[in-house]
Amino acid sequence: MDKKYEAVFCAVNAGFADSVMYAARKAGASGGTILKGHGTTRTEATQQFNLDIVPEKDIVIILIPKDIKDAVLKEIYVQTGLETEGHGIAFSVPVHSVVGLSDFQEDAEEDAQ
Repeated sequence: MDKKYEAVFCAVNAGFADSVMYAARKAGASGGTILKGHGTTRTEATQQFNLDIVPEKDIVIILIPKDIKDAVLKEIYVQTGLETEGHGIAFSVPVHSVVGLSDFQEDAEEDAQ
């Protein structure tokens, strides 16, 4: 399979996962997985950046085609970035192998013929 994927990870304050998914879908993503988490930071960081750190977090993981990665990250930033109530951060990592997607099954069937 020559289609390239990226995994987008986004950590936001609890209750903002739907905002992340709304933004990602607006940019072309089809779905994601939401995990509950608990953030940690040093007291100095909260004082230096004048931020109230909410320890309860939603972690959203979204598998997307590489060609829409920049649009997805930008839209997530606009909707839930550090300057919003969600105080989100997002990053992506390349994904080298994927199984379980419908286009993977289609590619495997084509290779078998």
